[in-house]
Amino acid sequence: MRSWALPDDARESVELVVSELATNAVRHGRVPGRYFEVAMVYDGEKTVEVEVSDASSHRPVAADPGPEATSGRGLLLVTALAQSWGVRDRVVGKTVWARVLV
Repeated sequence: MRSWALPDDARESVELVVSELATNAVRHGRVPGRYFEVAMVYDGEKTVEVEVSDASSHRPVAADPGPEATSGRGLLLVTALAQSWGVRDRVVGKTVWARVLV
């Protein structure tokens, strides 16, 4: 992302979105013997698209954690930081994508 010369605050937002989606892939989308992959594309102007793919068909759902919960806020953060996000099915598994305005 440094080579894209993104401002620090934009880069931090993208990093957090990647971190949350990748964590979800590890925690909830893991299938033994399979890995997950991360892809990012910058349009050169205002949007970075993040994609995290895994082999699980389980679709993520934003949780409503209580104030004392120690997890369950990842997709809430993605919703707050991304212009939009969603899920695409693949032949094996799914891709969770997010578009972050930079």
